[in-house]
Amino acid sequence: MTPMTPELENMPETALAWHRAGRGAVLATVVETWGSAPRPVGSQLVISGDGEMAGSVSGGCVEGAVVVEAMEAVGTGRPQMLEFGVSDDEAFAVGLACGGRIRVWLEPVGGALPEAVLAELVEARAARLPVAYVVNTATGDRRLDPAHAHAERFRADRSGMEEDGETFVHVHNPPLRMIVVGAVHIAQALVPMAKMAGYDVSLVDPRPAFAQETRFPGETVLDDWPDEALDTLGLDARTAVVTLTHDPKLDDPAITRALRSEVFYLGCLGSTRTHAKRVARLQEAGFTEEEIARIHAPVGLDIGARGPAEIAVSVLAQVTQRLRKG
Repeated sequence: MTPMTPELENMPETALAWHRAGRGAVLATVVETWGSAPRPVGSQLVISGDGEMAGSVSGGCVEGAVVVEAMEAVGTGRPQMLEFGVSDDEAFAVGLACGGRIRVWLEPVGGALPEAVLAELVEARAARLPVAYVVNTATGDRRLDPAHAHAERFRADRSGMEEDGETFVHVHNPPLRMIVVGAVHIAQALVPMAKMAGYDVSLVDPRPAFAQETRFPGETVLDDWPDEALDTLGLDARTAVVTLTHDPKLDDPAITRALRSEVFYLGCLGSTRTHAKRVARLQEAGFTEEEIARIHAPVGLDIGARGPAEIAVSVLAQVTQRLRKG
């Protein structure tokens, strides 16, 4: 299994772990924003009974006030809705004087938020099943729905409050993943960059000379043939695939697997001339022009990048562009 995503993405898992360790845990979630609120709806912060926190609901400007309220909620077990805005004197104290306003919903785990419900959510996330956590903030009713049940109201990657002003729908999609084929110099820069951007990253290269611990300290390099590795990892609409070996024997098997999947991004290293040869091979293999057009090649945004690190920046920028702008 690939590792969980970074701190801002694994708050349900952290809350469950802290609760089961006997530390107490409150899950704080941004349910509505107006104006220049620094974090989007669905952002989460976890607070333990001893005041440790992980995640973010505002980038730092209201965390202190949220922590104070959350530590009280650990003892009572009751949920609470907090609101910070320019109409409130406290807003200036917590840093929202620029005009933003947010509502934050506090749920003590084991109290208002039953452990069983949170555990079911964590299990669905681990299985890469898109789910929606639905809570009525007035009655306390909670349930998990398939994410597609709310597709008409909310985009697949967005959460929000229903029109009744009481029911909050929190969409939990599988963590973003990036599979990098080729343990080359560009990958040495791209892997840590992608992790910082919130991706679970898997690196694939069957060549021992490239997949060395000294070149990728702390990383596990899968040494399966690329198509076998992709079959094992699984491909879905939350996955980006980047091929960097510049060797058709390695890149092509991965490309064919990716083209037959729902990956949201497929980028391939190589010049325009190299890509033309690649296109010819794919056409001979039976792929259509529409399918081949999904490939971003030469890989990365055209920013005049030179050297492995700059190319990695251009790749991650293009992946982000594809994810956020479609």
